[in-house]
Amino acid sequence: MKSLLLALLLSLVGVAAAEPASDAVRAADDARVAAMLNPDKAVLDVVLSEDLRYAHSNGKVDTKASLTASLLGGEAKYLSYKYTERNFRFPAPDVAVMAGRLEVQAKVDGVAMTTGISYLAVWRLENGRWKFFAWQSCKIPPSTPAK
Repeated sequence: MKSLLLALLLSLVGVAAAEPASDAVRAADDARVAAMLNPDKAVLDVVLSEDLRYAHSNGKVDTKASLTASLLGGEAKYLSYKYTERNFRFPAPDVAVMAGRLEVQAKVDGVAMTTGISYLAVWRLENGRWKFFAWQSCKIPPSTPAK
């Protein structure tokens, strides 16, 4: 009975510990999205990891430097970024995995697009701050009507 009670207590402590981390990562992601919608170099410098690997749904891969330059230079302009699903898991105390779906409107190299995206992102705790470490996404194909 004591071991069952201890296991239950430890699982509750783990859940409680994950909630503040989840709130912190969510806040960092909200800041990242805001800085991508209205490019802000200072915020991007704080929230993006120096080791960032950002794989867009079109296959292009950016680093922190190239993503920041693209946003600030206007080659990529995010007009709307609306999560329809955003879930967090913590496989380690200093790693957060964020996954879900979003609807995005953007203009890339002058071409407007609106699409549904499925994504997987990784956040890493670096020097006490959650940093956006990796992004991989793909376009969600339009649904096919039933025959």
